[in-house]
Amino acid sequence: MKKNMGSADQGIRLLLAATLVVLYFSGVISGTFGMITLVIAAVFMVTTLVGYCPMYSLIGVKTCKVKEG
Repeated sequence: MKKNMGSADQGIRLLLAATLVVLYFSGVISGTFGMITLVIAAVFMVTTLVGYCPMYSLIGVKTCKVKEG
């Protein structure tokens, strides 16, 4: 897997994941919707740590800088 996420994209995903987790554990979001948001937060965390988003590959998006070589 080649990296296809830039640092700004990773930062935004990390911030969104943290926000969703905080909203769930503070009781603002609960029930089925809360569980869905936790799954989304987990996906955001994993894709941030790996630096690769499968959805980006499907639609042909790449937010990381291309190395000149």
